Amino acid sequence: MSERYRTGDRVRTSTVDPDHHTRLPHYARGHVGTVVGSDGVHPLADLSAQGVQVPQQVYLVRFSARDLFGHGDHNVTLSLWEEYLSDE
Repeated sequence: MSERYRTGDRVRTSTVDPDHHTRLPHYARGHVGTVVGSDGVHPLADLSAQGVQVPQQVYLVRFSARDLFGHGDHNVTLSLWEEYLSDE
């Protein structure tokens, strides 16, 4: 499976608020972060919770805490499935 994003790419997270399980934290929705690495290929957790296995690339995405929470001088890095991301 080829990677859509590379280290250093800026990405925006989805703003979708599904009515089912998701591993995209609410506090990170709609925010812009930077890809800092790959976390492998894993079944999309949203569908796995429904018994469906769809492998997908997972990325390590770094966000400024100030951008996410309005304060803080540190970064937050999340493992996010490709489905949650779009080009900035």
